[in-house]
This record gives sequence, structure tokens and C-alpha cells, in this order.
Amino acid sequence: MNPILLASGGSLLLLLATLAMIETGRRIGKRRFQEEGEVAGRGFSAVEGAIFALLGLVLAFSFSGALARFDARRQLVVKEVNDIGTAWLRLDLLPAEAQPPLRDLFRRYLDVRIEAYASVPDATALREALGRSSALQREIWQQAVAASRGAPTGPSQILLLPALNAMFDTSTSQQEVARLHPPKVIFLMLGALILACALFAGYDMGNRPNLNLLHSTAFAVVLSVTVYVIIDLEYPRLGFIRMSDSDAALVALRAGME
Repeated sequence: MNPILLASGGSLLLLLATLAMIETGRRIGKRRFQEEGEVAGRGFSAVEGAIFALLGLVLAFSFSGALARFDARRQLVVKEVNDIGTAWLRLDLLPAEAQPPLRDLFRRYLDVRIEAYASVPDATALREALGRSSALQREIWQQAVAASRGAPTGPSQILLLPALNAMFDTSTSQQEVARLHPPKVIFLMLGALILACALFAGYDMGNRPNLNLLHSTAFAVVLSVTVYVIIDLEYPRLGFIRMSDSDAALVALRAGME
């Protein structure tokens, strides 16, 4: 299932659960304040402070980690553009008669790479595009090796083949980095901490006659949206956060190959 759809449903559920926990904590606190008076609110500051601090720490690390992985994915797209562009230019080192078929393969390869990025929400289309990409890599390599052997001098073997290898390695790195995400237990822990903090926040409101809707709603909305943004950063191309600027560099490179 699409993780962004899960994130949307989970964030909404977290929002409602947070509001419910605030109200539950308020009712518990109200009963305790009625039975014990102001004493009911004393002695919990250390526990509450520790849990709220842990929530802030987990949120900070989750957000910074997701942002770092998002930036790494963007940098890999830029690296792929540079690697393909370098290999394209080094095709000039091959004999003139060997260049046209390889240049055609390069155009087809870049078309497939652009298609793969565009088809990310469709897992089946993505697998098919990646399969065609791998097949074109093998074909490009075989033709480049054959053409290099037929060249009168050796610069193509020294410069072109390593550039092709770097180009293929970058595409593999793209696939592996796309699979890197924090363990699901981190998100479960984050949700549990939010609900625990909501319970304590509601308890502290127990000495008020009515629930403070503004503060309660703001608390629940801000935390739920933050969790959603973290998950959206973890899965770019699926949600609201995209890498369109980086993909545009691939499209521009393809246009320059005509």
C-alpha cells in the first residue's frame, strides 16, 4: 500500500487520538483535583519534563534524518545527470562509425530513467522501467567495450569505460537509497510519546472548568502535521514533497542530446 496514504490516515488517526487523550487526561486530572485539591498537580514535573524532552528529541532526530535522506536523494539525481553527461561527451573518443548506435542507446537509456522517476507511484511500471534500464546498461557496456577494442588508441578505454561504470553505479545507488528508511518502531515510539504527552497535558488542564480548545487543537494538529511531513520527506515523489527541480536537470540533459 502507498506509504503516503498510510501516513495520511495515520496522521488523522493520531490527531483524533491526541485530542481524545487530552480529554481523558483532563477528566482524570479534574477528578483528582476535586478529591485532593492543588496537591494533585504536584510531584509530576520531573516525569512530564522527561517525557516531553524525549518527544522533542525523537522528533528532532526523525525530522533531521528524513531531511538528510531527502537531500541525499536529490544529490544522487544531480550526480546521475553529471555522470551521464560526462559519459555522453566521452563517446567522442570512439571511432566515428561506432558513435551513432551508442548515442541512440544513451537517448533511450535516459528516456527510461526519466520514465522510471515519473512512474514511482506505480510500483509495477517502476519495476518494468528499471528492468529496461538494466537491459540498456548491459547493451551500452557491451557496445562500448567492443568499440573501444576497435579504436586505434587507448583513451576510450581509460576515460569512457570508467565513466560508464560510474553512470551505472549511480543508478544502483539511487535504488538502494530509495529503500533506506528508519525502522517502523521509531514511528510507533513517536506516536506513543505523543499520546503520553497529550495525556499529561490534559491532566494539567484538570484544574480548569472547561477544556481549552485552542491549545488542545493546536497541540494535536502541530504534532500530527509534523509526523506527516517527516513521513512525506521519507517518501519523496509519492506525496506533496517532490524532487521536480532535480528531475528537470535530467530532462534538460535529454533535450541537449538531440
